[in-house]
Amino acid sequence: MTPPGPVGDRFRRFRERLAAEGLDRPWASGGRPSATSGAEVTSDRDRAAGNGAAGERAAGNGAAGERAAGNGAAGERAAGNRAADSRRDDLTTRRPADASGRRAGRRGGGEELRVPEAEFTSYYGRPVLKGPVWKWDIAAYLFTGGLAAGSSLLAAGGQITGRPALRRAGRVTALAAVSASAVFLVRDLGRPARFHHMLRVAKPTSPMSMGTWILTAYGPAAGVAAIAEAAGVLPRHGLLGLAGRALPSIGHAAGLVAAGTAPALATYTGVLLADTAVPSWHEAYPELPVIFAGSALASGAGVGLLAAPPAQAGPARRMAVAGAALELYGTHRVESRLGLLSEPYRLGRPGRLLRAARLLTVGGVAGALLGRRSRVVGALSGTALLAASVLTRFGIFYGGFASARDPRYTVVPQRERLEARRTGMDLPSDRAAPPTV
Repeated sequence: MTPPGPVGDRFRRFRERLAAEGLDRPWASGGRPSATSGAEVTSDRDRAAGNGAAGERAAGNGAAGERAAGNGAAGERAAGNRAADSRRDDLTTRRPADASGRRAGRRGGGEELRVPEAEFTSYYGRPVLKGPVWKWDIAAYLFTGGLAAGSSLLAAGGQITGRPALRRAGRVTALAAVSASAVFLVRDLGRPARFHHMLRVAKPTSPMSMGTWILTAYGPAAGVAAIAEAAGVLPRHGLLGLAGRALPSIGHAAGLVAAGTAPALATYTGVLLADTAVPSWHEAYPELPVIFAGSALASGAGVGLLAAPPAQAGPARRMAVAGAALELYGTHRVESRLGLLSEPYRLGRPGRLLRAARLLTVGGVAGALLGRRSRVVGALSGTALLAASVLTRFGIFYGGFASARDPRYTVVPQRERLEARRTGMDLPSDRAAPPTV
């Protein structure tokens, strides 16, 4: 249907004006030809003037051109939307390529937009978790506390079985070790009064509060038992003679009290470390008390092998076997059971310390069993067991610090727990294979 005549006349006059100004071709002024449906409107003035019907048809085409111009504006808006989409694509992470090199997409093609994987960094380069402020003196405190506990157990064994060399060595070492332990603890606290202030309350749910009371009960008993060993050098008459006759019985009772509190002294430090937010300590809460108990027994056995003659070192050899078994079992568990959180115990300085401790423990036990008639072999075995106990405590200590410094050991286990909670599934009991990060 052709438009009425006046419309065709107006369009003809419009085309004549464009032809006079030289703008009848849009691409001549930097534009581009429009993709209108139908024949292109001619710019020939004579043909448009001589054929009114053609002008009317051109007017119809002009209306179609207006519709095409509207479509072009819509196309420009669509192009703008595509540009915005491309900018959003730059800010998102695409699905990784599969084995064939193609990128995985949604159904029907296209790329799936998702939140990018977290980079294990934090604001201003600071760690996600604030690590412990302890220094090496706390690691030394862990060792000396275990040595005191193991020595008291050794002294009780020598006391019950009638081996005075073992009893004397154990009591004297226990007093020296617990004194050194108190020095290291006060050095970390800063002021001795802080230890006293911790005795104001007894909180069973706090390992530190319980540890303070354990030390308070153990220290005097170990001191009295060690002082009782001086009864033989006191005179036999007078007030000192009376004290010399009473000390053996008092020392016997004090030695048993010290041996009774020794297991708590040996293991509460493991509970103390596991009660913190440090990932590799907290996750190893079942193993740390076992490791520290075995280390305490092994160090006490080392004292007995060093100080006692081979004829009296039988209880020390049995303690060495039991302590080494517990220590090796516990360290193997923390290096294999925790999955990703086992890495700090296998890598770096903690890994080197724990591997050296394992070798020294095995060598010390082998020497204690095979060289039971040689005093030199016994002394070397005792030295190896003491060194292994030191390295074990420091390896566990520095392993926790390594896990607190790296945000990966904090973020990944949290994601695993949240995902397990979301899906209603329990985490696997044995996470030997670390997750892919």
